[in-house]
Amino acid sequence: MLEFINVSKSFWTGKSRKVILDRASFRVELGQSLGILAPNGTGKTTIINMMAGLEKPDEGQIIRKARISFPLGFMGGVVNKHTGTENARYIGRLYGLDPDYVEAFCRYLTGIEEYFDMPVGTYSAGMRARFSFALLLALEFDIYLIDEGMPGTTDVAFNRKAGNILQERLARSTVIIVSHQARTLEKYCRSAAVLRDGKLIMFDTLEEAKQLYDYEAQS
Repeated sequence: MLEFINVSKSFWTGKSRKVILDRASFRVELGQSLGILAPNGTGKTTIINMMAGLEKPDEGQIIRKARISFPLGFMGGVVNKHTGTENARYIGRLYGLDPDYVEAFCRYLTGIEEYFDMPVGTYSAGMRARFSFALLLALEFDIYLIDEGMPGTTDVAFNRKAGNILQERLARSTVIIVSHQARTLEKYCRSAAVLRDGKLIMFDTLEEAKQLYDYEAQS
């Protein structure tokens, strides 16, 4: 279970205060995936980071009673001067998993061959995206956090292979996806919310959320 209780978050932009959340309260139970529709620039990544514990709210409480993933694409904990092998084994030990398994899984999924034994700091953006996604899938969580869906690696074979594994995981896990496009949520979420001006409006169905989101986008 993941729960926000009267959570507020804002930033000072230099000219004004940008409100991300204003006394938001909601709960995500295991088995009940949630999609959040929000326009670009409204703080989608900040919300995902708060769910993961990477950012703290200004006010309110966030309760986590489940194994919650780091956000898809997040490279925190990965040391650029260390190789893919070293990083995979370190992350495995950090999460109490067999480092041999985590290394083998990531090596297989990324398919970057000899680059896996080179420093992560030398990787291209696409290789880093593959490595990050492989780490996410090597670790099993109760709740997976995704900002804007799968990473764009521009590698069709990887996306297919990783996507199949992700589908298997999500069949027995819960997912929270934050996106500015409703079609990103359709495969995973039945219920959804709309974020607008710091207010999170919850709906029982994605279709209801989409109607409000589309209406506000046109007004």
